[in-house]
Amino acid sequence: MCVERTLTDGKITTTILKFSVPMIIGNLLQQFYNIVDTLIVGQFVGTNALAAVLNIGLDLLFVLVLKWGVEGAAIATVISQFVSGVGIGIYVMTRYPAFRIRKGKGFFTAALVKEITHFSLLTCIQQSIMNFGILLVQGLINSFGIVVMAAFAAAVKIDSFAYMPVQDFGNAFSIFVAQNYGANQIKRIKQGIKSAFMVAALFSLIISVVVFLFAKPLLCIFVPHQETEVIAVGMQYLRIEGACYLGIGWLFLFYGLYRAMRKPGMSVVLTVISLGSRVILAYVLSAIPAVGVAGIWISVPIGWFLADAAGLLYYCKMRTVFYNRLPVEG
Repeated sequence: MCVERTLTDGKITTTILKFSVPMIIGNLLQQFYNIVDTLIVGQFVGTNALAAVLNIGLDLLFVLVLKWGVEGAAIATVISQFVSGVGIGIYVMTRYPAFRIRKGKGFFTAALVKEITHFSLLTCIQQSIMNFGILLVQGLINSFGIVVMAAFAAAVKIDSFAYMPVQDFGNAFSIFVAQNYGANQIKRIKQGIKSAFMVAALFSLIISVVVFLFAKPLLCIFVPHQETEVIAVGMQYLRIEGACYLGIGWLFLFYGLYRAMRKPGMSVVLTVISLGSRVILAYVLSAIPAVGVAGIWISVPIGWFLADAAGLLYYCKMRTVFYNRLPVEG
């Protein structure tokens, strides 16, 4: 027997956390897989190999982004409906009667398909911008040599693992807002926004403290102790960027909020602000002799907080419009 669970009732913080936990666990396990290869290369092959793995990974990522963009926009949408999509559809309709198509109550309409396509296209654009920005920054990092490249390769693994939970929490928050948006739960959405931003702030601050205090032991997971120069550069990265995880934690929530409130274009705008300012500042600051490579690390949290400020200003300006557009029950 299937027990129906929704995000439109119950304690808000508990509800979002319970919903996010399976996603967090699944993605952390996936990150463990990605961490192992870096660990083996760094500890047993050497600094040069560690730097090379990062560059190969980013080149592959760029190719995959183009592939995902094409598939997301056209090919996969069609093919997936007649491959895995059939099995998933049968399972969902068998297990969850609410999703069964009934006469006079069509589930898919032209308007719905158009909206899904629009959201998918904007998501592809957002991901492409993010990864293109990372490639531009990587080119700058490469200009500082093997030591900086290897330090960045190790530190990025710690970085992505550290804020992965708050990213998944942001995805859960997005679904929470979307369900309550559809159910016309204005008060619950407002309470959920306050609660989610507080939880994300608390988690981000705790992780920042942990990464700041244990930067060296964490880096030594990937880099041999004798590679003191690589560890020093990696510690600089983690103690600058890792101290500001609040910025990325809140940014994930803004991404989720605007997707849920049918403003996915704003998520793209925030991505452009975050990465655009990061790329520009990285090149400008790192060119100052007294700043050097630290300018690349400093540019990251500045980009996060600028995007957060834009997200907050847009919300304050548009929240009346958002809530007035909520669907009417019945």
